[in-house]
Amino acid sequence: MTLVLETKNIDKYFHKPKEFHVLKDISFGVEQGEFAAIMGKSGCGKSTLLYILSTMDTDYTGELYLDGKLVTGQPKTNLSRIRNKHIGFVFQFHYLLSEFSVLENVMLPAKKLAEKSTAEIEHDAMEKLKMLHIDQLAKQKASRISGGEKQRVAIARALINNPTILMGDEPTGNLDSHNSENVFHIFKRLKEEEGLALLVVTHDKDFAKRTDRIILMEDGRVIR
Repeated sequence: MTLVLETKNIDKYFHKPKEFHVLKDISFGVEQGEFAAIMGKSGCGKSTLLYILSTMDTDYTGELYLDGKLVTGQPKTNLSRIRNKHIGFVFQFHYLLSEFSVLENVMLPAKKLAEKSTAEIEHDAMEKLKMLHIDQLAKQKASRISGGEKQRVAIARALINNPTILMGDEPTGNLDSHNSENVFHIFKRLKEEEGLALLVVTHDKDFAKRTDRIILMEDGRVIR
């Protein structure tokens, strides 16, 4: 199998207010088409790890590989491009621009990447919305749709550049059980039909136990 993401001996310290060793010797990989969950008590380093994996945090030692290429140590402009092109990110809060339409929100990362014409981007965005059964909302203002719909729009936006891996930080943390179930099934379908790798930080045991693998963290280490 192809490893789409791999970490080797990642360590991280927080230096303020006092020195704290937050991540300790983290080494693991995620394969293409694998749906993995990261679990552990609050404060064990899950979200910190996710920010490193998503290239948003570069203050660590060790190595991070994406698609077999070393991304550690690359200049910020390269990282921004790698992140936009290869990593889809879904947060607990959807961070949609409320004054923009659903369609405009989904198009944003592709416009930033600027590899396609606006017409192509609009077409791709509509395809993603159709795939998530929310194409009928395309022209609605993002502020006018429900919480569950907003999270689906956020997923469509994360997929617009056809990333190598989709990462989620508590993507169902703000949703009721019905909408959480929807998000789980969307992720499962992306894995099965699109061969997408997914890595999700979650507190939801029911969600995690239905993924392919649980990466369990404790006190800054992966314990299994």
